[in-house]
Amino acid sequence: MKTVKVRSAMVRVLVLAGVAASMPVLPLAAATLVGDQENPKDLIAAQVREQGHTCEAPKSAERDESQSGPDSEVWTLECENASYRVRLVPDMAADIEQIN
Repeated sequence: MKTVKVRSAMVRVLVLAGVAASMPVLPLAAATLVGDQENPKDLIAAQVREQGHTCEAPKSAERDESQSGPDSEVWTLECENASYRVRLVPDMAADIEQIN
C-alpha cells in the first residue's frame, strides 16, 4: 500500500515538474512557428513579458533577416513604452535587449 502511494506521489511531482519546465518556452515555441495564424508582435510581446520586461500595446514586430540564422530568429519589437531586439532560440529563453 505504501509503495502505491509513494509511486503515485512521485508521478504527480514528475508530471508537475514537466509542465512547469515547459511553461517559459510556450510563447517562444509559438513565436518561432508564427505562420499565418498569429500576429508575431503579439507572440513576441508575450515572450518579452514572460521574461519580466514591460511591453504595453505592441505596435509592430519586424524580423531582422541579417541577424537571424538557421537556429535563431531576431526580431525588433516596438511597443508603446519601449522597443526591444529579441533573439528567439528554440527551447531556450529569449535574449532580450531594450533598444530605446
